Amino acid sequence: MDPYEYFRQEILSLVKEAVSSIYGKHKLAWTLEKPLEEFGDFAFPCFQLAPVAKKSPSLIASEMAEFIEQNKGEWIEKVEEKGGYVNFFINKRKLAELTLKNVFEGREEKKRERVILEHTSANPNGPLHVGRARNPIIGDTLARIFRWGGYDVETQFYVDDMGKQVAILLWGLKNIDMEVEEKKEDHRLVAFYQKAYEMMERDEKVKEEIGQIIKKCEEGDEKTLNEMKEAYEKALEGIVESLERINIKIDSFVEESRFVIDGSVQYVIEELKKSEFVGYEGNALYLDMEHFGIHGRNKKFFLTREDGTSLYATRDIAYHLWKGKRADLLINVLGEDHKLEAKLVEVALKILGAKIPVAVFYSFVSLPEGKMSTRRGRVVYLDDLIDEAVERAYDEVRKRRELDDAKARFIAEKVGTGAIRYNIIKVNPEKAITFRWEEALNFEGESAPFIQYAHARCCSIMKKAGYTETKPGEIDCSNYTHPQEINLIKIIASFPGVIKRCQNEFNPAYLAEYAHKLASSFNAFYRDCQVVGSEKERERLAIVHATRQTLKNALTLLGIEALEEM
Repeated sequence: MDPYEYFRQEILSLVKEAVSSIYGKHKLAWTLEKPLEEFGDFAFPCFQLAPVAKKSPSLIASEMAEFIEQNKGEWIEKVEEKGGYVNFFINKRKLAELTLKNVFEGREEKKRERVILEHTSANPNGPLHVGRARNPIIGDTLARIFRWGGYDVETQFYVDDMGKQVAILLWGLKNIDMEVEEKKEDHRLVAFYQKAYEMMERDEKVKEEIGQIIKKCEEGDEKTLNEMKEAYEKALEGIVESLERINIKIDSFVEESRFVIDGSVQYVIEELKKSEFVGYEGNALYLDMEHFGIHGRNKKFFLTREDGTSLYATRDIAYHLWKGKRADLLINVLGEDHKLEAKLVEVALKILGAKIPVAVFYSFVSLPEGKMSTRRGRVVYLDDLIDEAVERAYDEVRKRRELDDAKARFIAEKVGTGAIRYNIIKVNPEKAITFRWEEALNFEGESAPFIQYAHARCCSIMKKAGYTETKPGEIDCSNYTHPQEINLIKIIASFPGVIKRCQNEFNPAYLAEYAHKLASSFNAFYRDCQVVGSEKERERLAIVHATRQTLKNALTLLGIEALEEM
């Protein structure tokens, strides 16, 4: 269990006992605040008691502090009153003992809940571009965090195998004769897509032919669906290859067409027809969204076209019904441009009495040169970004150390791809990002290389000392008295709480922030506390070991290699 959770529970128990004993039973907000470090580890505000106790918050805090000091348990070291707050200081020896035990013995037991986390789901008509690189990185990091918490997680890529983008690609491959030289097949295919898209915009006949492909797919025409699959498969393979290079593996690929073929989409249409909120425009079926607070031009959520064929969102509803039967929790990582559609699907699922997914929305990534367009070729691909990051990292590695080329290339690959992941994940998902090289590859700043270097330094210290693993109970934790020792132990101890917060808020940015804080705290400890050759070598090596393991855990959850040398 999180050491701070033991501490918090003890505080709340004593606070409730103190209030009841001194002032009688009252309904209060039993919440704790995090004060400035010099004022303690947790604080209970007494201002809400002032009206009922008819005393100043300062006097109430003083009376409560006195009561708690006399009745405190094993986790509270001391209690102080300050400005209307009761401030609590954690028992540092107890904290160090449990923290080291947690690190050395492993994590929580497996839970029973099953999670399906959908991410990426890009149109398989060409390579991933930088603008949407955030989706797989957020999705994969969340999946790792939930797995660490004991959840049974399956990641899914929803393949739009019967949509307009793949239909344009198929038409281009069948009708355009041109030679395209590219290092990867997905880069070659996107050239056909882009050319076909330009032709479609100029030529009504081309547009009509592409429309016929889509119509046949929606009718479940097996020949056309097989042709579509042949067209997009190589593009999808290219996307998977790009993702694997940044340490992302997707568990399942679910094709949209399966829900048309197996009758799931028709089931959705028939069930929603029974709703009081449906209407018709000609023969096209829609849900009236005004009942759900959506007005204006989006108030009609169309489920079918005039000819009765389904729309993408209708098939998405069928997909969510299918997922909902297979998991306890559904998580979708979506671009901010999907907010309206996600809301419409959510309303339909509520009408059907189905499980509602948690949507994690993100803003797009841009480069300093400006935003990117997908359709007309003005785009920077994820592959380009990875290649550039690795080359820049290689130059930086060669500047810092004399290494053989194979080792330098290996380190550069892990530093470069780690830099991309960290620079994207450290920003809250809904905040826009401009990707800057000077930030991503800064060995001294808030970056992956900075954290990786701290881990490598831990490995170097342990190797130099000939360290053999310490078992819990072998260290006298009362010897930890230096401020930097205590600060570092407190940060290591907070790791389970950070993971829990990432899960509760579906936000992996907190983990990135934590990893940087831990690396910075370790650097301060190393600067101020001699390890090898000191009187406290054994105790301090145990802290280095705990830091190394926690940094490795954090980097692994961020999808970044924990390098042993740099």
